[in-house]
Amino acid sequence: MMFSKVCIYGVGAIGGWVGARVGQLPGVHLSLVARGDTLRAVQQHGLRLRSGDAIHTVAAQASAQPDELGVQDLVVVAVKAPALPEVARQIAPLIGPHTVVLTAMNGVPWWFLQQFGGTYANTPLLSVDADGSIARAIAAPHVIGGVVHGSCSVPTPGLVQHHFGNGLIVGEPSGALSERAQALQALLAQAGFDASLSPHIQKDVWYKLWGNMSVNPVSALTGATTDKILTDPLVRQFISSVMLEAKEIGARIGLAIEQSPDDRHAVTRKLGAFKTSMLQDVQAHRAVELDALVGAVRELGQITGVATPFTDALMGLARLQAQGLGLYPA
Repeated sequence: MMFSKVCIYGVGAIGGWVGARVGQLPGVHLSLVARGDTLRAVQQHGLRLRSGDAIHTVAAQASAQPDELGVQDLVVVAVKAPALPEVARQIAPLIGPHTVVLTAMNGVPWWFLQQFGGTYANTPLLSVDADGSIARAIAAPHVIGGVVHGSCSVPTPGLVQHHFGNGLIVGEPSGALSERAQALQALLAQAGFDASLSPHIQKDVWYKLWGNMSVNPVSALTGATTDKILTDPLVRQFISSVMLEAKEIGARIGLAIEQSPDDRHAVTRKLGAFKTSMLQDVQAHRAVELDALVGAVRELGQITGVATPFTDALMGLARLQAQGLGLYPA
């Protein structure tokens, strides 16, 4: 097995879900980087996943110190974007010459324009990696991108509740259908995910972002669930305007989206009334992912010469609210 030593860095809802599934596979030694109540819970009870009425428990070596876990074959980084600088400072002991680092996160990642974007290729994104420390700590040759299509929560530390969705998309930033990417897709499929290998992972990242970059911060600002947001015609029109700006940016870097905003709203409506992850973060008083979801889009607009007045307004309002709550740096 190419990935016999697997480490999950960030044992929240998505990291715990992936870890609990992969950790059940024969031949996989699972380790977890966790802290606080989550660390104590998994050390005492193992990592638990509840799906329907069944609870599965997986044994794992857990530590707050990556150097206690050693070099891994696969590291799944599943933290929220504001935690990435800390990950960059601590991840080195987990990475050897052939380690694969899979990012399972929302928003635009630091590697987004690595070997991609035509004339804009390899442009650093300061909004998500201001000083380049993340790119230095997790060098480009190690990275495989991931997109998660699933909903999970953590009702208590160390216990993940799976709600709906089972999709994981993985792909090399370069677009290569490499042996390691194929092996990773096979591992995830064996673990029970609807896993697919993408020749254009940036497009998958951008398409998911296109739906949540507007609804997430609007929900955080208003406290409203998605059904109420999309029912209000004025709010829906504002969200559509933000999405049209992102659509033009995507077209300029090779990420054309054929749908209209209304097409995407119809998809979101089918999910029913739910709280976005950013609204949940605000209510739990956790740092919000504004830079990865909105700030990076503004920066890409500046890079490509696309005016973003609606995105700017959304970023300003959401940032002001988050700063007032102590959830975003002043």
